[in-house]
Amino acid sequence: MNVGILGLGKMGRAVSEHLSEQGIKQFLWNRSPEKSGGIPNSTIVSSISNLVKETNIILSFLSDDSALKEVYLGEGGFGSLDLSDKIIVEFATTSPKMSQELEKVILLRNGEYLECPVGGTIGPAREGKLLGLAAGSRNTFEKVSPILEMLTRRLEYLGPVGCGASMKLAINLPLMVYWGALGEALTIAVKMGISPETALDILSDSSGAIGAAKKRITPLAQMLHHGDSGTVSNTVNNAIKDMSLMIDFLEINNADTHVIRGAFSKANEASENGWGKYDATLYGIQQLRDSFKDD
Repeated sequence: MNVGILGLGKMGRAVSEHLSEQGIKQFLWNRSPEKSGGIPNSTIVSSISNLVKETNIILSFLSDDSALKEVYLGEGGFGSLDLSDKIIVEFATTSPKMSQELEKVILLRNGEYLECPVGGTIGPAREGKLLGLAAGSRNTFEKVSPILEMLTRRLEYLGPVGCGASMKLAINLPLMVYWGALGEALTIAVKMGISPETALDILSDSSGAIGAAKKRITPLAQMLHHGDSGTVSNTVNNAIKDMSLMIDFLEINNADTHVIRGAFSKANEASENGWGKYDATLYGIQQLRDSFKDD
């Protein structure tokens, strides 16, 4: 079975590297071909059409709705190809409605579509320890499960297309709120003279920190003191995109948005102040960082 990887950004590349180590032969396509090199057991192709010709299953890792529309509906994209006997698995974080529209494009071209947004960042992707949130035809899910199980520590089949997308938004919402709250919590401690390192260490040893926060103590402290947080897994701007999807979904369903709107406003303020390309876990500390002087 030949597997295609479409989109060699941070997540797509981590998945491809992991599959390579599992002995899976892959064909790779990326809008920037230079980002596709250096992965053993793989072949770079020049077009989506060639990717389709060479593979049975294509794992798609696209960054936003604009990229999705280009690949699915643009010139030379999936919507212009014969996808008979091909399965497209979409990992992008998008709205349930958008994912359902993508499914229609693939079905009209005689292909099969499965959405599988994931919980986890680059590290878990590289180790095959993501949380898979699959939705679509049960038959399609069973066909691609052997590959998806290589990528995940837990793989859930949730029902028809849209269920995976909605579950991913549900997972991300508390995280987005937490990073904003953490900045305000740190401010309470630091403004009384407690060092960020001490405050973060105590928070991480209490009910004041979620599991993900415990891994961010060092980057948060580094950012406060030196303005450099190291590696970036998910940018503030990408988090804003996700929060916008959450708000839209809740509003369509006449649900309350007060909590996520607070986080959304704070993240937008951070982006406007130049924090857009920093890691999303840092957006809540922007005002506190602005009050610090480099050591």
